[in-house]
Amino acid sequence: MYKRQISGKQKVSFAGLLIAIGIVYGDIGTSPLYVMKSIVTENGGISNVNRELIVGSISLIFWTVTLLTTVKYVIIALKATNHGEGGIFSLYALVRKRAKWLVIPALIGGAALLADGTLTPAVTVTTSIEGLKNMRFGDVIPVSSQDMVILITIVILVLLFSIQRMGTSVIGKAFGPIMLLWFTFLGLIGLMNLSHDWSLLDAINPIHALRILFSPANKVGILILGSIFLATTGAEALYSDVGHVGKSNIMGSWPYVFVCLILNYLGQGVWILQNANYHAGNGDFNPFFEAVPSSLRLFAIALATIAAIIASQALITGSFTLVAEASSLKFLPRMNIIYPSNEKGQIYIPSINKMICVITVAIVFLFRTSHHMEAAYGLAITVTMLMTTILLFEYLGKKGTALSIRCIFLVVFAFIEGMFLFSSLTKFLHGGYVTVLIAGFILAIMYVWFYGNKIRDKREEQNAYVRLDEYTDMLTELSHCDDYPVYATNVVYMAKVKYNKFIKREMLYSILDKRPKRAKAYWFVTVNVTNEPYTAEYAVNTYGTKNVINVQLYLGFRKQTSVNVYLRQIVHDLIADGTIEAQPQQFTTTPGRDVGDFAFVIVNDVISPLTKLTGYEKFMVEARVWLQNLSSNPASWFGLEYADTVVERVPLVLGDHEEEHIQRIKPKKEK
Repeated sequence: MYKRQISGKQKVSFAGLLIAIGIVYGDIGTSPLYVMKSIVTENGGISNVNRELIVGSISLIFWTVTLLTTVKYVIIALKATNHGEGGIFSLYALVRKRAKWLVIPALIGGAALLADGTLTPAVTVTTSIEGLKNMRFGDVIPVSSQDMVILITIVILVLLFSIQRMGTSVIGKAFGPIMLLWFTFLGLIGLMNLSHDWSLLDAINPIHALRILFSPANKVGILILGSIFLATTGAEALYSDVGHVGKSNIMGSWPYVFVCLILNYLGQGVWILQNANYHAGNGDFNPFFEAVPSSLRLFAIALATIAAIIASQALITGSFTLVAEASSLKFLPRMNIIYPSNEKGQIYIPSINKMICVITVAIVFLFRTSHHMEAAYGLAITVTMLMTTILLFEYLGKKGTALSIRCIFLVVFAFIEGMFLFSSLTKFLHGGYVTVLIAGFILAIMYVWFYGNKIRDKREEQNAYVRLDEYTDMLTELSHCDDYPVYATNVVYMAKVKYNKFIKREMLYSILDKRPKRAKAYWFVTVNVTNEPYTAEYAVNTYGTKNVINVQLYLGFRKQTSVNVYLRQIVHDLIADGTIEAQPQQFTTTPGRDVGDFAFVIVNDVISPLTKLTGYEKFMVEARVWLQNLSSNPASWFGLEYADTVVERVPLVLGDHEEEHIQRIKPKKEK
């Protein structure tokens, strides 16, 4: 018997486009604030740049954003969504059956993206507040020191993370109009400056992009790509956030965002070339603000500050998506997931929100200035992009794309991203190590959880599983035995039943041997996570009985695991069609109630001293159990927080071992 619930697809609408602009483009949309500034600064300042450098740099920016963001992510990757859900883990779920080794790029890419999610809010918010530093408002300078910048930054970050519980729909509706104004402002300012020198449109020619990498006008050579890459760092977040807003809304809004961004870069280029003799009075120089008319300068700073704060949102929401998917794919322990609204894809994970908040604040304290943070910025994302390219290569193969086209795709994008990764690695000792450490820590957790589970499943004793159908007579007899008190009307074990009949011996031991648990019905519920995000189906097997029921739940990897709710529906269905007997209640506040009470039992593993494994395997299993004990209450995994739930611990015996015997001797006489 199957029951199914299918959610509708998100459609393009003005509201949807507005929410998409508010959520997914914050990171990439604030890049004009610092990309051209970084390029000019690395080449010795505005007095040392010429037309060849500016045209070449803008050409690099144009084609980087075109190839990586537009072609790879908007055109190709958004088609590689798993029923509307995107991100590197959704992509892995689509291709994992093609090769076992694909789990490696998925783990590396996911860890790097989560690490970037902790750094981006710190960089963007600090950068925005530093724009207010030493600004005079009449006779008052509100932000006069870096300590004040840090204080304001931390307050803003705490507030930003505090509103995540409201859901991305509420946040997007609030941020959408602001970001729409921001992109419109970018485009108009850029167009205004570009009108002074239309010849700069020549930067669209890719020849200039290739030539500047080897031109003496570019004093840093290929390392200029480290600055260029900052123009497209939000592309991966765009892909990860597709489930929050829908791919149609991203595809519909991106052309406008892209045009506005490129116009602004062109406008900054024109201003730089026409102001070669510019001298910054205090040493601070940002062509973005200088290209804005003086009458609009204060408005530009205020709008840029708000936009930079919003930029953090893309990575935060993307992190929630990634962690939820990682848990379902058994890369991370299960976590308590909250659904703030009824809209598809919108989730909130309290523990992850707190963790990112703490790490982000710590990064602000550690680096203190955005200049120091930028050294670590972008390194992790290049790794994620490279891993995504590998998985997309396999996805194109799954879709039947010709091998020659797939190889061209792999070579082109792997080469481009490899060059960006090389240029970013030069920043390792200047702060990039922080990103690597965070990503390494996350990767270690995912590696231990994934492969610890693999080793446990592989090395379990041969007799660890028994046939459930061989114990149905005994369970039926216990159900009707008056010698034992009734434990509950329905005893439910959250237990994996393999091949519809094999179950761990410890489950039956809990019912029969410890203290027999008499019940009218024994339920063995297996939660199967499907590759499709919103599957909601079930199948039952009663083994020819009326009181032993194996329930196979098939839930999508983005579906809330509310076992208590689902099971009550299933009981009603099975009573209605006569599969099981009714459970009328004599004492109840609900007249005509035909379903009895439930007692849920969750069995957790603890490592037994009898476990015999090699050093590596034992370490992995012990580390996996340790992580399990650190994670949230198992009852919350299955949506049983408010149900009558018992957690029992049983010894986990792995590997081959011999039973030890103790020898009986005669009592020894005392001397």
